[in-house]
Amino acid sequence: MDTVLVFDTTLRDGEQSPGATLNVEEKLEIARQLSRLGVDICEAGFPIASPGDFEAVRRIAEEVGPLTDGRKSGLPMTIAGLARANKDDIQRAYDAVKVAPRHRIHTFLATSDIHLRHKLKIDREECVEQVTTAVTFARSLCDDVEFSPEDAGRSDPDFLVQVLGQAIKAGATTLNIPDTVGYTTPEEFGWLIKYLRENTPGADKVVWSVHCHDDLGLATANTLAGVQNGARQVEVTVNGIGERAGNTSLEEVVMAIQTRPQNFSVQTNIDTTQITKTSRMVSAYTGMVVQPNKAIVGANAFAHEAGIHQDGMLKNQQTYEIMRPETVGLNASKLVLGKHSGRHAFRTRIEELGYTDLDKEELDAAFKRFKRLADKKKVVTDADIQAIIADEVFQPPEIWKLEQIQISCGDHSIPTASVCLVGPDGEQHRDAALGTGPVDAAYQAINRIIGVRNRLMEFTINAVTEGLDAQAEATIRIQPENGEREYGLNPQTSQAFVRSFSGHGASTDIVVASARAYLSALNKMLAAREEEVSVVAVNSEQWAVSSFGETTANC
Repeated sequence: MDTVLVFDTTLRDGEQSPGATLNVEEKLEIARQLSRLGVDICEAGFPIASPGDFEAVRRIAEEVGPLTDGRKSGLPMTIAGLARANKDDIQRAYDAVKVAPRHRIHTFLATSDIHLRHKLKIDREECVEQVTTAVTFARSLCDDVEFSPEDAGRSDPDFLVQVLGQAIKAGATTLNIPDTVGYTTPEEFGWLIKYLRENTPGADKVVWSVHCHDDLGLATANTLAGVQNGARQVEVTVNGIGERAGNTSLEEVVMAIQTRPQNFSVQTNIDTTQITKTSRMVSAYTGMVVQPNKAIVGANAFAHEAGIHQDGMLKNQQTYEIMRPETVGLNASKLVLGKHSGRHAFRTRIEELGYTDLDKEELDAAFKRFKRLADKKKVVTDADIQAIIADEVFQPPEIWKLEQIQISCGDHSIPTASVCLVGPDGEQHRDAALGTGPVDAAYQAINRIIGVRNRLMEFTINAVTEGLDAQAEATIRIQPENGEREYGLNPQTSQAFVRSFSGHGASTDIVVASARAYLSALNKMLAAREEEVSVVAVNSEQWAVSSFGETTANC
């Protein structure tokens, strides 16, 4: 069977989700997991966007690019950098990825009339010329060049044939057809891929790729329609995260291909047993909660409550399951863990859950949390353990650490919080504050200590398991307030935007979970500032603090 290449853009398009900002270390951890998952190409970022993004892509290329252990393909993951169709972007992308043994430049330019007229303010002839120049320059630097005609789903097919033909002449090796705004239906998109492959000069010399968005809920269906019509690369994100309604979900496409081989007659290099671990890692780091009814990785994906379904499952699992939980890394627990369980049993269980690469310090921290939880709960479930791992391991560096918190509240009292934090100086810092509720009071007290101005954009709290003794998982999103310089750069619009930062926390006490989530988000914000300052200092010859404005002006 043909192999469909999996091009993962979680670290680039996925990070453009509101609140999904990642620091360099988090991107490295996700990139390593994507390599273990078997991803063929990792779009590690948009290097021109900021010094921090450049550094993240460069380190992924250097540290993750050479890895081959456990990969079905036997080849290291290709590291790609995104670039708009201009020489500055392309050079910056190449400088970031060139240290990887396998590297790619991915450049793009819009081709729909609405984008040409209103965004780029150029005509079709200028578009063709710009594409030719950009791809030619990219190919002079790198043998692996991908070109994407942005908003291809709303572009004139005959004009696409012209543009793509010139891109092939200029040296493109992969042509990616994006449904940038999620506009097309599967029948339309499948027809478009077939038409372009049949009519573009030199079509047989390149790999055809598809990149779909989920604005109408059709991203996975459109992607699979592209595969059925000859696409041999799919551009996806873990959990389907991305701008607006998100991107095509990696796990949905991969499992559809694996579950229905008679429909697609292709295969992938993905190790599907790594899917659940990857999903949970991305969710924890980005703060993007996976909806319970999400296909493949949602909490309810393999749950059966209706009596007739349960009866069928007991008789034969295939009556209501078209795939086994084990194929995506959900293994049935063979151990019941409680307060008498030891370190060996705990380690065995977390390895069964897919966490095989924790170092001694991470394992010790997780085990201590497990023992504290086991003193409060009779039985610790897999979901509890995964929440512990997310809270202890998938967290930003602790610039500020929660040492102690005490709350006083009630229907006839003013909510009051006393907080003790350990600061970057290693000293304890204490303060207290009033609030409209216990969580607000805790946040006000933390703000009095740290003094970082921000605005709470989103707050959610969920029970990890059933029962009154369940752990709570809190997820929040904050933004810098009143002109604080925390920016990202949107490659499609070339406009700077204020970044937001997510945080995650877990505890049997919902106020403690909320405080941990808030500190997690604040630590991300502070780490991002330090990261940008240090990288700007290192790259001072090429970058200034005002580089976002300069980059936007030069588009």
